[in-house]
Amino acid sequence: MTINGDNGKKYWQTGVSRIEPEHVYIRGYDLESLIGMPFAATVFLQLRGRLPSPNEARVVDAILTAILDYGLEKSGTAASRFVVSSNPNMQAGLAAAVLAAGEHSLAPEFAASYIAEQYEAFQQADTDDMTEFAKSVVEDATARRFRIPGFGHPVFRFEDPRSQKLKQIAVEAGLWQGPAALYEAIHAEFVKNPKLAHFPINDVGMLAALCVALGFTPRESTALAVIGTLPGVAAHITEEMSSGHLIRKIQSTEAEYDVPARDLAADLLEAGWVPGSPVESAASVRG
Repeated sequence: MTINGDNGKKYWQTGVSRIEPEHVYIRGYDLESLIGMPFAATVFLQLRGRLPSPNEARVVDAILTAILDYGLEKSGTAASRFVVSSNPNMQAGLAAAVLAAGEHSLAPEFAASYIAEQYEAFQQADTDDMTEFAKSVVEDATARRFRIPGFGHPVFRFEDPRSQKLKQIAVEAGLWQGPAALYEAIHAEFVKNPKLAHFPINDVGMLAALCVALGFTPRESTALAVIGTLPGVAAHITEEMSSGHLIRKIQSTEAEYDVPARDLAADLLEAGWVPGSPVESAASVRG
């Protein structure tokens, strides 16, 4: 049964794909004709709805490779390995890793939203001087004690080499466009503070800048980051399922417990339970 809305349109509408008995069409192209194209190009097509230029595909390929594996240091990897040590299932481990992506790990959408908002504000500003605008942005963030997303890294100081490689590829491809340039200008003003001079644009921040410059939405930037990290997660899952470890747990030496021994029967009486009630009697027996 077809369910129509009040405007007569069908309940579901999509311009993403069409499945027919003999063919699958992706954004209007027969899937058979797309097989063999670079994966980055087809990802761009699927998300943006058009074929990329060779340079756009090259930058997307770099984005998909930039977070290939975060290692055991990231919560998503550890979560996936914990899960498959109990449930040895590839998709369960992948799902656990994906769910760990968020504001504090992997997801560039928060930085991408910030970059998109600042670039829109710059386009509407009274000045066309990007440096002047960037200075006002940093001054405002400092006054509000706002932490600009994508700046700083626990390991890399002054420069994140992954970010610089991404920028290099984007520049060579002629795609170092407005939003990315503005973000870099904001960073240049930000690090003029001597206390913050060692804060680089980290990999997630650079991913966000390039995604916005390429026209992806902030949410799509997180999708690209997650897609890019899945091969690394899959490798960790395979390694975990081959390790022989079953049901990993937090070791007692790695945890501090603050759980005192308590007298349930006495505490029930103090809380007002009637002596001889089923709950109080059961507590007395167990005690």
